[in-house]
Amino acid sequence: MAAPRPPAGHRPTQARNGRVAWALAGLTAVMIGASFAAVPFYRWFCATTGYGGTPTVASVKPADAPGRPIEVRFDTNVHAGLPWRFEPETPAVTVALGEATTVLFRITNTTNRTTRGQAAFNVTPPLAAYYFTKLACFCFTEQTLAPGETIEAPVTFWVDGGLDGDKNVAGLSSLTLSYTFFATPDEPKAAARVTEPPTTRLQ
Repeated sequence: MAAPRPPAGHRPTQARNGRVAWALAGLTAVMIGASFAAVPFYRWFCATTGYGGTPTVASVKPADAPGRPIEVRFDTNVHAGLPWRFEPETPAVTVALGEATTVLFRITNTTNRTTRGQAAFNVTPPLAAYYFTKLACFCFTEQTLAPGETIEAPVTFWVDGGLDGDKNVAGLSSLTLSYTFFATPDEPKAAARVTEPPTTRLQ
């Protein structure tokens, strides 16, 4: 006797479950891809617009005539877990609006092993970030320091003269560029302090 046929329109449960599994796998892959893509897109958006106090980034400085003076202060921090010493060559500089300036930062690995870190940065007040532009900066790449090594890393920047055309920040007398170094994810949490004489290199 022949086995009864399934009702019209009925599909085997196994096939239906397979399609559902493939659909879920595809959705998961899309979500993971989107999450990875969101990070560089967000960084690009912030660097382009100054959103969230992120300075804008340029490859060439415009040929603007220098304007009035403004003070730029520097704030340096190292997150817990990264055994580095980090400081600017000067706590502040006074520059003319539109004038390109380079400041050196000293970064020292205080341990007897190689360590790695990367900097995050922002400008305060946040509304001034759109007018603060960096031409060269150590924060765009991961930094690797040998045991006891010190690097001197330059930052070239200018404050655009358009700042005084913005009623929200017009006449601003000073702003602050802040950096915080974080350990890379594969960095150990503890390390012995260095006991040998340090070395210095210019990045």
